[in-house]
Amino acid sequence: MAGSARIAKPRNKVAADRAPGVYPQPGFQLAALSTSADIAIIGGGAGGGKTYTLLMEGSRHQYNPDFGAVIFRRTYPQIVSEGGLWDTAKALYPLVGAVPRENQMDWKFPSGAAVSFRHLQYERNVLDWQGSQVPLLIFDELTHFTKYQFWYMLSRNRSTCGVRPYVRASCNPDPDSWVAELIGWYIGEDGFPIPARAGVLRWFTRDGETMVWGDTPEEVIAKAPHLFAGALAGVRPKSFTFIPGSIYENKKLLDVNPEYLGNLMAQDPETRAQLLEGNWKVKVDGLALFEHQRLYDLFSNHLAVEREPLRCITCDPAGFGRDMCVIMVWVGYECVAGAVLRKSDNQLVHAGIELLRKAWRVAASDTLVDQDGLGGGVVKLGGYAGFSGGAQALAEPETGIREAYKNLKTQCFYRYAQLVNSALTTFTVTTDNWTIDGKRGTKLMLGGKEVDIRDLIRADLKAIKRAKADAEGKKHINTKEEQKILLGGRSPDFGDCASQRAWFDVRPRPAKPWFLKRVN
Repeated sequence: MAGSARIAKPRNKVAADRAPGVYPQPGFQLAALSTSADIAIIGGGAGGGKTYTLLMEGSRHQYNPDFGAVIFRRTYPQIVSEGGLWDTAKALYPLVGAVPRENQMDWKFPSGAAVSFRHLQYERNVLDWQGSQVPLLIFDELTHFTKYQFWYMLSRNRSTCGVRPYVRASCNPDPDSWVAELIGWYIGEDGFPIPARAGVLRWFTRDGETMVWGDTPEEVIAKAPHLFAGALAGVRPKSFTFIPGSIYENKKLLDVNPEYLGNLMAQDPETRAQLLEGNWKVKVDGLALFEHQRLYDLFSNHLAVEREPLRCITCDPAGFGRDMCVIMVWVGYECVAGAVLRKSDNQLVHAGIELLRKAWRVAASDTLVDQDGLGGGVVKLGGYAGFSGGAQALAEPETGIREAYKNLKTQCFYRYAQLVNSALTTFTVTTDNWTIDGKRGTKLMLGGKEVDIRDLIRADLKAIKRAKADAEGKKHINTKEEQKILLGGRSPDFGDCASQRAWFDVRPRPAKPWFLKRVN
C-alpha cells in the first residue's frame, strides 16, 4: 500500500539548504533509504509508505545520465490501475523534474537517467531480459513473484554506469510464500519482526537451492569454501537485510487519510494481524472451521425439543498467565449457563462446578474437565470424566470406525463445527445464568476493555482453522500458538470449553447388561 512521502519545505536554515524535492519521513522510510545492503526487503503492514519509498529509491541516481532502474509488478494492470504504481509516481517524479513517457512506461529525468515500469506476468517473461543490465532492480510486492523470477533477475543486476548494482523489494506478510523463508531470521516465533534485528546486515550465497548465511562475509566463505575457490576467490557474498514498517510510522498518510487506519482495524482478525500488525505467521486462507454467519446465529438458534436431553457440564480450567477457567452447562445442545473464573485453583474450580451441578442436576460422570495441568486435580476431587485433547480420536459410536483426526481435541472441534454450521447448537447468555468471578454478569475486563462473553465465544471459534492433513490423511487444526496470535495472545478458553460438548457424542458407551440382551 502506498504511503505519502514528506515534500521538503524550507522551515529553517538547515531545511533551506536542501534542494527542492522529495524527502523520506523519519523512521521506516529513512531506514529503508539508508541501508547499504545489496538486497533489502522492506515492509510488513499496509500503509507504511513502501511504494513511495521504492519510488524515491528509483530517483536516487537521477543525476547520473547512464543510470536506469526498473520497477516490476507482477501484472500490467497492477502498474496502471487507479491509485497504483504509475499514479503514485505522478505525485513524486514531477517534483524532481522527471517527465513521463506513457508509451514506453518510463520516466526520464533531466540528466537522461530513467526509471522504467515493467511486469513479469508469466514465469517465462524473465527470458525477455536476457542480455540486459539493470543497476537497480525494484520489486513491488515481492511475494507476488516466484522464487525463480527473483533469482533469475538477479543475474541481470549489473552496472557499467558507476552505480554499484543493488536490489530493493517491498512486501506484505505472506506465511506461505518463499519470501517468508528468506526473511525468517528477522521474524520471531510469534510472527512479528524482531526489533533488534530490523535492518541488520547479513551475508549469503546460494549453494544450489540451499542458502548459506553468515554474520560476516568471511563466515559465509568459511561455510562454503568450494564456491569461492579458483577464479571466484575474489568474489564476496551478497549482503541482505529486512526492514519492517507500519502505518503508525507514516505520519503523512495518517494526517491526510486517518480513515485508512480505521479500514485496517475493521478487517477480520487474520487480515488485521497481517496488514495492520505485520504478522508473518497468520494465514488469511479461507480455512475457517466455523462459518462466519453461523457464529452470529449461535446466540439466537431455536433447537428442536428433545424428549430427554442430556444434561452435562464442560470445563476448561485455567492453565497459566492470561488463561481463564470456563465452565459451561448444557441441556441437550444448548449452553444454558456458565461461569468464568479468572483466578482459580483446584478447590475454586471444583466449588464452581459443584454449584452448577447442583443447580442443574448434572451427574458427576456427565461432567467433563480438561485434565491436562490444573484440571487433573479437579478431576480427582470431583470424580469427573477427564478430557485429554492429545489422546487418540474416538470411534464413531454408530459404526465403530475410528475417525481420521490427529487427536481427540481436533475431533471435537470438527464435530462441534458441524453442529454450529448446521444451527444445531445455541448459547443463552444473560446476567441471570452467567457469572464472572462469582458475580452475575456477561462482561469482563480484558486489556483495559470491557468485553462481552458472546464476543469471546465468537472470536475463539473463529480462531480455529483447518490445517493441512498429514501423510495418513488425518485432519488437523491450527496450533495453539497460531490461535493465540489471532486472539492477541489470549488462549481460546471459551472455544475449547464449547468444543468439548462434542465429546459426549463419541464417548465410549458402557456395555449393556446381559439381562437386557434379546433372547430368541
